[in-house]
Amino acid sequence: MNKLTLYFKDSYTELSKKVTWPSWSQLQNSAIVVMVASVIFAVVVFGMDIVFKNIMTFIYNMLY
Repeated sequence: MNKLTLYFKDSYTELSKKVTWPSWSQLQNSAIVVMVASVIFAVVVFGMDIVFKNIMTFIYNMLY
Protein backbone atom coordinates (compact mmCIF):
# COMPACT_ATOMS: atom_id res chain seq x y z
CA MET A 1 0.00 0.00 0.00
CA ASN A 2 2.93 2.29 0.70
CA LYS A 3 4.20 1.97 -2.88
CA LEU A 4 0.81 2.94 -4.26
CA THR A 5 0.64 6.05 -2.08
CA LEU A 6 4.17 7.02 -3.09
CA TYR A 7 3.26 6.51 -6.75
CA PHE A 8 0.29 8.89 -6.51
CA LYS A 9 2.30 11.50 -4.61
CA ASP A 10 5.11 11.37 -7.18
CA SER A 11 2.62 11.53 -10.03
CA TYR A 12 0.93 14.58 -8.54
CA THR A 13 4.28 16.30 -7.98
CA GLU A 14 5.39 15.60 -11.51
CA LEU A 15 2.15 16.83 -13.07
CA SER A 16 1.91 19.96 -10.93
CA LYS A 17 5.52 21.07 -10.71
CA LYS A 18 7.65 19.46 -13.42
CA VAL A 19 5.38 19.45 -16.47
CA THR A 20 5.19 22.60 -18.57
CA TRP A 21 1.60 23.02 -19.67
CA PRO A 22 0.81 24.95 -22.87
CA SER A 23 -0.77 28.36 -22.63
CA TRP A 24 -4.35 28.92 -23.78
CA SER A 25 -3.21 30.48 -27.08
CA GLN A 26 -0.80 27.61 -27.77
CA LEU A 27 -3.60 25.15 -27.06
CA GLN A 28 -5.95 26.95 -29.45
CA ASN A 29 -3.31 27.06 -32.19
CA SER A 30 -2.60 23.36 -31.78
CA ALA A 31 -6.30 22.55 -31.93
CA ILE A 32 -6.68 24.56 -35.14
CA VAL A 33 -3.71 22.78 -36.70
CA VAL A 34 -5.21 19.39 -35.79
CA MET A 35 -8.62 20.34 -37.21
CA VAL A 36 -7.15 21.63 -40.48
CA ALA A 37 -4.96 18.54 -40.85
CA SER A 38 -7.98 16.32 -40.17
CA VAL A 39 -10.05 18.08 -42.84
CA ILE A 40 -7.20 17.82 -45.36
CA PHE A 41 -6.76 14.13 -44.58
CA ALA A 42 -10.51 13.53 -44.92
CA VAL A 43 -10.57 15.30 -48.31
CA VAL A 44 -7.61 13.24 -49.54
CA VAL A 45 -9.24 9.98 -48.44
CA PHE A 46 -12.52 11.05 -50.05
CA GLY A 47 -10.70 11.82 -53.31
CA MET A 48 -8.92 8.48 -53.27
CA ASP A 49 -12.25 6.75 -52.64
CA ILE A 50 -13.88 8.48 -55.62
CA VAL A 51 -10.94 7.70 -57.90
CA PHE A 52 -10.85 4.05 -56.81
CA LYS A 53 -14.61 3.75 -57.30
CA ASN A 54 -14.35 5.14 -60.83
CA ILE A 55 -11.45 2.82 -61.69
CA MET A 56 -13.32 -0.22 -60.38
CA THR A 57 -16.50 0.78 -62.22
CA PHE A 58 -14.50 1.14 -65.44
CA ILE A 59 -12.90 -2.29 -64.96
CA TYR A 60 -16.24 -3.96 -64.18
CA ASN A 61 -17.84 -2.36 -67.25
CA MET A 62 -14.97 -3.61 -69.41
CA LEU A 63 -15.42 -7.18 -68.12
CA TYR A 64 -19.22 -7.38 -68.42
